Amino acid sequence: MVSVTGKYALRILGYLAEKPETWVQGSQIAADTGIPANYLSKIMNQLRKKGYVESQRGWGGGFLLRKKVLKIRIHDVLTYLEGPRDDTTCIFGLRDCDEQDPCPLHDRWEAIRSGYKDMLQQVTIGDLRFAREI
Repeated sequence: MVSVTGKYALRILGYLAEKPETWVQGSQIAADTGIPANYLSKIMNQLRKKGYVESQRGWGGGFLLRKKVLKIRIHDVLTYLEGPRDDTTCIFGLRDCDEQDPCPLHDRWEAIRSGYKDMLQQVTIGDLRFAREI
């Protein structure tokens, strides 16, 4: 449901949310989150371009989460990184699965999809202050 890039980005943003107003070096983020440094660098570049983080080179530099990002919904981050979400897919991958022609799990899957969609819309980056490698 979420790509590796999306998961890593949310982990990074949650990690930085735990360190408000603190510059953190990329190598420290990589070590603490378990994200490969080269992959982290690419994601940080995307997050910087979108204005989610600031970056600063040199001594005392690194990355800093912008305060406004704490209120951004994770749906918005994932849409930016992955494009529009397709939340209408049948659990069996059937092309024709709807209220008129449902698959055997349609009603149950619809409830799960609806709850998942609601969660993406309601949870903010500020809510992710626990994001660590498990």
